[in-house]
Amino acid sequence: MDGQLEGDPARVRRSLHPDLAKRAVRSKPDPDEALGLRRMSRDELVELTRQGALRTPREKWDRSVRVLDITENVASARVETPWFVDYFHLGRFGERWVIVNAPWFANPRSP
Repeated sequence: MDGQLEGDPARVRRSLHPDLAKRAVRSKPDPDEALGLRRMSRDELVELTRQGALRTPREKWDRSVRVLDITENVASARVETPWFVDYFHLGRFGERWVIVNAPWFANPRSP
């Protein structure tokens, strides 16, 4: 999250698994898709960061992280910002933790 707020695409890329699945349930699904999801890949998220989509001055950073569970090489965490709530599913590869899945929704308190 800090990499996005800093606008640092290299940092964001390092934190994400190459097969990242970032998804949100669509409030208005595509008529051709009964269970509509908005999908985003690692490359799309890195590009949004490169474009400065969430770049925010450090004094305005407002985020919280709550670790929900850690077992063996997997973990889950809830990350809340003024814009989004993400549930990160992480995997540990050696000594490195990366985000593998990220279901999310728009924060009802969005600015």
